[in-house]
Amino acid sequence: QVQLVESGGGLVQAGGSLRLSCAASGRTFSSIVMGWFRQAPGKEREFVAAISWKGGSTRYADSVKGRFTIARDSAKNTVYLAMNSLKPEDTAVYYCAVDPKTIWYPPIDSSGYDYWGQGTQVTVSS
Repeated sequence: QVQLVESGGGLVQAGGSLRLSCAASGRTFSSIVMGWFRQAPGKEREFVAAISWKGGSTRYADSVKGRFTIARDSAKNTVYLAMNSLKPEDTAVYYCAVDPKTIWYPPIDSSGYDYWGQGTQVTVSS
């Protein structure tokens, strides 16, 4: 079993920055994918970014490219999401997730992610 604990959400003005963290525990990670998804009120959960543990390959949603950066700290089993130039439309609950099966290229389909965190709220005011 894998436990994921997110932190770093909050309220920020448009144009501001936040950094989310997700610490994983419960098993040894050697080749997985960790990703971030978000869900705004009344909308479906959508892919934000993901990174492969083994090769460090990354993928981003078009809506966040150039503004968000995902990174990992293998020693701490932690993934980070640095969010810059935040917009009101970035407001959502952000979820961390683990795909234990993929090694190299991160998938964007949420069905491949088996473990999920509890979510952290990000609110961007205009």
